[in-house]
Amino acid sequence: MLGPVILAASRSDRMRRFVSAAPGTKQVVDRFIAGETVEQVVPIVQEAAARGLEVTLDVVGEDITAPEQATAARDAYLELIEHLGALDLGTRAEMSVKLSLFGQSLPSPTTALNREPSGLAPLASIGGHERALANVRPVVEAAAAIGTTVTLDAEDHTTLDSMFAIHEELRRDFPQTGCVIQAYLFRTEADARRLADAGSRVRIVKGAYKEPASVAYQDKAEIDKAYVRVLRILMRGDGYPMIGSHDPRLISIAQELAHRAGRKLDEYEFQMLYGIRGEEHLRLAAQGHRMRVYTAYGTDWYGYFMRRLAEKPANLLFFARSLITKG
Repeated sequence: MLGPVILAASRSDRMRRFVSAAPGTKQVVDRFIAGETVEQVVPIVQEAAARGLEVTLDVVGEDITAPEQATAARDAYLELIEHLGALDLGTRAEMSVKLSLFGQSLPSPTTALNREPSGLAPLASIGGHERALANVRPVVEAAAAIGTTVTLDAEDHTTLDSMFAIHEELRRDFPQTGCVIQAYLFRTEADARRLADAGSRVRIVKGAYKEPASVAYQDKAEIDKAYVRVLRILMRGDGYPMIGSHDPRLISIAQELAHRAGRKLDEYEFQMLYGIRGEEHLRLAAQGHRMRVYTAYGTDWYGYFMRRLAEKPANLLFFARSLITKG
């Protein structure tokens, strides 16, 4: 029952200030956030690779309010790609991006556009969807140049049509570009059928945003059933499913569905969050599965951190104990 409350707090500036100033926050944040800088996260990537794990890297941040922040996000990913290129890990180290960080939610201009000679609007004058595409494309291009790829994270349901349109556009030139679908949304089964084609890469997660009952299942049991239905579609399809879950039951079901579909171990993968169920990461990798760790880093950690608390009561309990101890 606390989940919706925590998700609402994830977008509260007042709660952001309170949580950031709390004495026990850093101890818990360090559990989920790999560092603040790319220099801090590179050794973690190297250690994961040495242990047979793969990673997807997320520069945390969202809900930006200015075009300059979107440009800074693009540049942060380009800096990350420079470092990954030196590691020569290929697809064992990919990236996940939230299009809101690239300017997707910025409003369209209200004044007339000053067109460039080419007829295209300058980046300073375009709307959020076009801005996000313009900012993410060089990241996808740079990732492809070092032999890896990018996955577009799903956010709240109001952003998904834009995300899927950008995904489709990017796949024309970079077919390996992945995307995320969320089991708790009513629309997701249809999205999964559309996306489960040859060459596609689709991560299925339960969903971690506060969504209304008009668009999403609210009951955990119903969400789990929907997850299995969507997973069955992906496993029977021609694409590459990425199972984003820490739930032992869903992991077992995924293995059984993959077996029934005749998939080899390298024809799908598991994904789990940095800081959660680390022993399970290693167990699955030891079995020969591709196991990718979603590794977030950066200074704008608040929204990401709050969703991790909302997903699992044990995370919230751990945070509360840290506050009491430090307090």
